[in-house]
Amino acid sequence: MEKVLGKLNEEEFQAYLKQIRELAEGPFEEIQKEVEVTNKFPQEFFDLAIENDLYRCSLPVKYGGFGLTPKQIFKVQEEFSRGPGGMRMHLHYAMDLNWRILDDFGSEELKAEYMDKFQDKTFFTCFALTEAEAGSGADIKTRAVKDGDNYIIDGEKTLISHTDCCEAAYVIAVTDPDAPKEKRLSAFLVPVNTPGYEIVPMPHMMGCRGAGHAGLRFTNMKLDKKYLLGKEGDGLHIAMHSLGVSRAHIAVSNLGMSQRMLEMTIKRAKDRVTFGKPLVKRQAIQQAIADMGTEIYALRQIVYDIANDYEAGKNIDMKASMAKLHSINTVKLVSDYCLEIFGGIGYFEDNPYGPVERLYRDCRAMWLEEGPRTVQRLTASRELIKNGGVY
Repeated sequence: MEKVLGKLNEEEFQAYLKQIRELAEGPFEEIQKEVEVTNKFPQEFFDLAIENDLYRCSLPVKYGGFGLTPKQIFKVQEEFSRGPGGMRMHLHYAMDLNWRILDDFGSEELKAEYMDKFQDKTFFTCFALTEAEAGSGADIKTRAVKDGDNYIIDGEKTLISHTDCCEAAYVIAVTDPDAPKEKRLSAFLVPVNTPGYEIVPMPHMMGCRGAGHAGLRFTNMKLDKKYLLGKEGDGLHIAMHSLGVSRAHIAVSNLGMSQRMLEMTIKRAKDRVTFGKPLVKRQAIQQAIADMGTEIYALRQIVYDIANDYEAGKNIDMKASMAKLHSINTVKLVSDYCLEIFGGIGYFEDNPYGPVERLYRDCRAMWLEEGPRTVQRLTASRELIKNGGVY
């Protein structure tokens, strides 16, 4: 597109959303048949994402992007989330954290070197926080020890997405183990060609195939101090801020998947006849569809309320945790009803109505991405108690 997408009128923007939906439910679905077996995205996926501006659209105009607002970004994500889960996982990261962490916390030197390379995936990142023996982030074990103008980093990360297609990793590590937990950690941008950087393969996941999950191992890895993000001790703040944003994106992802499953369910219920009567005419099915629609409607209101707050520059951490929590409950209810109403045909891979079986598997990743429901409740309750119940 020649125009700045953020300045398109509503009709033009709706046309772009339609383009992304057709991409997600058409070419992406065809590519996914191969990905389900290989667990790796072919180059065709990246080419289509570039061709359809899915790396560029959320970037600020000054970096060659379209300057979409948060609300517009969420709408684009809702559309591509109707497609394969691994591609959704990749693109939801591309919409924000991929470039925003560097834009928000990187030095002017790093931004000048990398920011305009995000627009066509010349530069892509992964976010390396999770460790096998750590919990919320404050207790991670990876160490970064200052050594003159460098840091020496040792440690291991696990369950890291996009390790197979990134040029750098955002790494959270301990720089001062004796400091209060709020200041123990620091964040770094680590190029993948840094000596001592190693990718550790992991088994295939239940769903979201192709998203490049692996472990990362750092062994005596020497990193120039220019790659420090923010200041020493800012790591926990950077990680928690990033997780808050990503949780909102996960809620949008669940919204897109749930909406597609609702539409497939209604079509199937209209077509399937038992004892001379379409399922959709049966009261029990109508009640299930009403429950699905009600939860999706509520989730959509939550998601776009967060978008308004995000655009206004407000802290969204509490609402993002609430949104993720509600979205998990929503996609669970919707996917369970969807499979139940489809019956046996929904349990098979090749389904003329759509990928019910795969969507059912894909959405289960949402229980775990950016923290399970218990973590979301802790985050939300902490803020509610601090604010006296005021939103």
